[in-house]
Amino acid sequence: MSAEEPLFRVVRGVPTADELAALVGAIVVRSRPAAAPAPVATTAWARSARPTVAAPSAGPGAWRASGLPR
Repeated sequence: MSAEEPLFRVVRGVPTADELAALVGAIVVRSRPAAAPAPVATTAWARSARPTVAAPSAGPGAWRASGLPR
């Protein structure tokens, strides 16, 4: 492909300059790889609200363990 050849051509219709600009913008956006979002850092304040151990499960002694401090 030479520098004089267009990258694409309009087969039907007579698009305006604005319509061609919108088409080129859409093609450029779609051709870029999607960037992965940056991971969000969790603050110590938010981590302190999360439980550190699993909730007591059902079974022998579960009733008694549910009232004990963790």
